Amino acid sequence: MKVIVTRPQADAAPLLARLTERGHMGRVLPLLAIVARDTAVIPPMPWQAICITSANGLTGLKPTPELLSLPLLCVGPQSAAAARNYGFTSVQAHGGNVEGLAAYVSETLSPRNGPLLYLSGAETSGDLEGRLKASGFTVERVICYDAVPQRPEGLAAAVSWADAVMLYSPRTARLWADSVAAIASDASRLCHVCLSANVARQLPQSWPLRIADTPDEIGILASLERSHEGH
Repeated sequence: MKVIVTRPQADAAPLLARLTERGHMGRVLPLLAIVARDTAVIPPMPWQAICITSANGLTGLKPTPELLSLPLLCVGPQSAAAARNYGFTSVQAHGGNVEGLAAYVSETLSPRNGPLLYLSGAETSGDLEGRLKASGFTVERVICYDAVPQRPEGLAAAVSWADAVMLYSPRTARLWADSVAAIASDASRLCHVCLSANVARQLPQSWPLRIADTPDEIGILASLERSHEGH
């Protein structure tokens, strides 16, 4: 299949490689650009662990040796690889999404052992902070980046070329629908492969929609494969 990848450039590269391995052709059209916040400051507190829900949570981070020695908990292998590249020495990926990570933290850590540092973007698709606070944890959220909307060049040509588009977040899905409407292009023939039902709800329900069985990269790639089999 010919697949449009809408993820930010750095996130898109590993996904593009996985698509190629499966015999698909991918074209990257980022709808968001990741911009680091130079003003982000991590307060000195007795952290018991660091949490991230995206590899982008480490954008622009200048970690101290003390931070690098802390346990870092994330949702998936891509975030874990990014954390190790930054120099974190104790990295674990659990849950596959915000709900899964929150459940893991609540089951394995104790609020008595100190606060949690949550590194995130200004907008998130899940409320990790709220879930952890509801479990009794003290959570300090530090916003490290902004995801800035982009209007990619060559959108009309890409829509004409593609068989499918992959959408990972509700915000990206809204941007996609708005961008396609702005070029007066009919995207109704494309298969819209969505990470979750919440992502799919942002799109016209008359469009062909596929929802991943599990809200992670394994799930969304499996959904794409099923779409390919029926294409």
